[in-house]
Amino acid sequence: MNASVSPHLAAGTDVREPADLLWSAVSAGDEAAATELVLRALDEGARPESVLLDVIAAVQGKVGEEWAANRISVAQEHAATAINERAVTAVSVHPAARTAVTRGRITVACVDGEWHALPARLLAEVLKLRGWQVDYLGAQVPSPHLIDHLHKTRADAVALSSSIATRLPTAHAAVTACQAIGVPVLVGGAAFGPDGRYARLLGADAWAPDARTAADHLARGPLPRPQPDHQQIDDLPHLSDQEYTLVSRNSRSLVRAVFTQLETTFPAMASYDDLQRERTAEDLAHIVEFLATALYLGDEALFTGFITWTGQILVARGVPAMSLPPALGLLARELKDFPRACRMLRAATHVLTTAHSNTAGTTA
Repeated sequence: MNASVSPHLAAGTDVREPADLLWSAVSAGDEAAATELVLRALDEGARPESVLLDVIAAVQGKVGEEWAANRISVAQEHAATAINERAVTAVSVHPAARTAVTRGRITVACVDGEWHALPARLLAEVLKLRGWQVDYLGAQVPSPHLIDHLHKTRADAVALSSSIATRLPTAHAAVTACQAIGVPVLVGGAAFGPDGRYARLLGADAWAPDARTAADHLARGPLPRPQPDHQQIDDLPHLSDQEYTLVSRNSRSLVRAVFTQLETTFPAMASYDDLQRERTAEDLAHIVEFLATALYLGDEALFTGFITWTGQILVARGVPAMSLPPALGLLARELKDFPRACRMLRAATHVLTTAHSNTAGTTA
């Protein structure tokens, strides 16, 4: 749940300078400077919510952008995220963040398999500042444990976060399980699409694009309790063809088969070192996982969007995006009896080749 910059929410403080300074500290790996900076901003009158969303969340967004552009490594991205998490903790214990509970009880959690916990943590802290009693459960919460917690706490609502679209089938199961015991669900995070289309498709009671909007939505009034006949998890009729189930269950064998065939049909692999071969296998696994998710949702655009993004990531790392079509073609051959999967693979290949042709024409 990303936050847009809203300097007016900082009481007498322009958040742009603290954000710039925090980025400098985070990119240098200086945890002490980062925490000192956010505490000083609070001491000088900045609102805790603005520090969380307009400073820390904004910097975290830049961390992701810098990683995607290959300007920082995975290790640097992890280190920066850890520092931002500690900065959130520093804000949460500052006297300015002490708020009495005046509203109901909300459980905030990441869906099972989702390890990007910072967006959910930011929402939890914002809700506390708004007067809610918050149970923050963190990353990768299995649905049975979530339901057990809800039975014990009788929360007014659940806020579920997911950043990666491949977690959406699991998110669907979690949403349905919560609603089955009468607890409404608000969802957020990049996984649900920029317009919340997947939140609606999977039957969530509410969706918010960011933490501030989520808090505003909950402040307007309680989410209605789901009815016993609320949408069930099998309300996606396209799943009757079993393509999602079969692709998901056979993902490892699909990756092995395509990787083995690439070794003989894609000459460039002959010069790959062990690390490059490992990354190729990882890329293939992600492709199959996103294909399965697109089949689950019945949304071709999800898969083509992922392939386009993957091509951009590869180019940023010095690998031609046109290394992807051979893999997509081999995967289509393996899935020749799966019409929906083949359509998605053809569409993704078309998007890549069209983009390549346009780029070649522009640079000619």
